[in-house]
Amino acid sequence: MSMKVGIIGAGPSGLSQLRAFERAQNKGLEIPEIVCFEKQSDWGGLWNYNWRTGVDEAGDPCHGSMYRYLWSNGPKEGLEFADYTFKEHFGKDIASYPPRAVLFDYIKGRLEKTNFRDKIRFNTNVRDVRFHHDTNQFEVISRNNQQDTENTDFFDYLVVATGHFSTPNVPYYEGFDSFNGRILHAHDFRDAREFTSKNILILGTSYSAEDIGSQCWKYGCNSVTVAHRTAPMGFDWPENWQEVPALLKTKGNTAFFKDGTKKEIDAIILCTGYKHHFPFLPDDLRLKTANRLATADLYKGIVWIRNPKLFYLGMQDQWYTFNMFDAQAWYARDIILGKIKVPNISILNSDPLDREKREDALEDDYACIRYQGDYVRELIAETDYPDFDVDAANEAFFLWKKHKKKNIMTFRDQGGFISPMDRSVSPAYNKPWKEELDDRMEVYLK
Repeated sequence: MSMKVGIIGAGPSGLSQLRAFERAQNKGLEIPEIVCFEKQSDWGGLWNYNWRTGVDEAGDPCHGSMYRYLWSNGPKEGLEFADYTFKEHFGKDIASYPPRAVLFDYIKGRLEKTNFRDKIRFNTNVRDVRFHHDTNQFEVISRNNQQDTENTDFFDYLVVATGHFSTPNVPYYEGFDSFNGRILHAHDFRDAREFTSKNILILGTSYSAEDIGSQCWKYGCNSVTVAHRTAPMGFDWPENWQEVPALLKTKGNTAFFKDGTKKEIDAIILCTGYKHHFPFLPDDLRLKTANRLATADLYKGIVWIRNPKLFYLGMQDQWYTFNMFDAQAWYARDIILGKIKVPNISILNSDPLDREKREDALEDDYACIRYQGDYVRELIAETDYPDFDVDAANEAFFLWKKHKKKNIMTFRDQGGFISPMDRSVSPAYNKPWKEELDDRMEVYLK
């Protein structure tokens, strides 16, 4: 096979695409030549923790948004690979909410015993992409940051697997330029110990706000104030954690809120989301979409409708993650291998619009979970990706949602539920929380 496929990114989505081709090759199918570009020095994407913020060692924007003591904020039962279980990887059952290092180990485990790592060009940043209609190929210009050399490749198909949680959305509020404290986006948050004994203000009410607020509380910040634009999270927070209406402005170290209240603060953490950002792509190839379950201009949430030789993986707002990336990667692979035929332009155009309408009609988060579960089921029905119990995965997410509503804002361990609202010791281990984190990562990774 003389065909050549380029993959941009070796995070969970890019690794799913490599895995899809590796599985096809193991079944005796001829696969195309593959080149995967990864700007970091190791695979794993966001799960590859790096202490750096701002710019990386090459002077490019830091990709990672991972902080040191992150734990999975969703149940592993809803994200497990169908062809490679947690038990298969670790040789035993593990907790439902693993630490970052454990998930990183699991993600890369499927390909570590293969030669597919050799297909990845590490420390290589894609600088520019163009599609040439005369040759029907993509031209990809990349730079190896270690060698400081530029290279040009041509591909028949291109897969964008860079994710969309690396370019922060950073709003401005009056007074930020003269605020007498630290202002950072969640993208640059690395260690909650920086905020010990401080009064912190968090803008945003999604997962990052929950996680980072809990981390800072756990590590002894003086107080947590969370400002919301639409509605509060509404959990039964500790006494020194409060939710307030939207921030209006800051003056000195005083924050002023929409309800007329104010508060003295030491640091502001912006949990204000991320942008779909692809500076290496021209307008005719660049995805521009809101962060939603039904992405704009992608047939089946994967195929770029203006050029069906271009694929995007993992661009949806996400309940499902790793197994959804797999389902998408298997689908893209089978189009490339000619096993799935791309429909006519009319269907390409109407498909994302129909999906948006169905999403707009969903009444609550539970319906959204079912919607994305059905989407995953739809994709795997058309490929040889191993079938798995989507309904059971849905139920894991439903239970997680119910626990959160009951303020069981917890991670599960073999010893039971451990509340992040207990700053002192773990009931399961009777150890200080910080020591317990390191101990359990050692146990899981043995």
